[in-house]
Amino acid sequence: MIKVGDQFPKFHLTAVVSNDIDDAFVEINEESYKGKWQVIFFWPKDFTFICPTEILAFDAMLPELEKRNAVLLGGSTDNEFVHLEWRRQKLPNIKFPMLSDLKRDLSTALGILDENEGVSQRATFILDPEGIVRFSMVTDLSVGRNPQEVLRVLDALQEGGLCPCNWNKGDETLTPS
Repeated sequence: MIKVGDQFPKFHLTAVVSNDIDDAFVEINEESYKGKWQVIFFWPKDFTFICPTEILAFDAMLPELEKRNAVLLGGSTDNEFVHLEWRRQKLPNIKFPMLSDLKRDLSTALGILDENEGVSQRATFILDPEGIVRFSMVTDLSVGRNPQEVLRVLDALQEGGLCPCNWNKGDETLTPS
């Protein structure tokens, strides 16, 4: 699996950005959000049970991410037409781009392709403005994530100091003596 400190892999994927077929699809690559912090998360499959709970929770924190000069990208190995239909039927108000890693190239490069299931694992990455991985987390396919913890880690990374256990934005950082 890709490690903290590594450059995020190059990629070129189709993303769904609206529910209207006429402007639903855009191409996104590793340069699309250069200069911004990025939170990128993957889920196993569309039209499942845990995934929409995570997607809605991540989407709800978009205003907080924008305050932090960060963008949110999410994706799975489903194709862009499945993403579009899922948005239309179950997730009509989602605002972040939904990436289609249909060929599994990015999931493979990241080391998050579940070989038994053939889908992306529940993985989350935080990239700094230069595209360097500063945080990564993978959970079991059956366990949902806590987006608030991802936001807490983003705050700690942006703080730039030594942040102790359970540090939250506004708390004091540690000073080496």
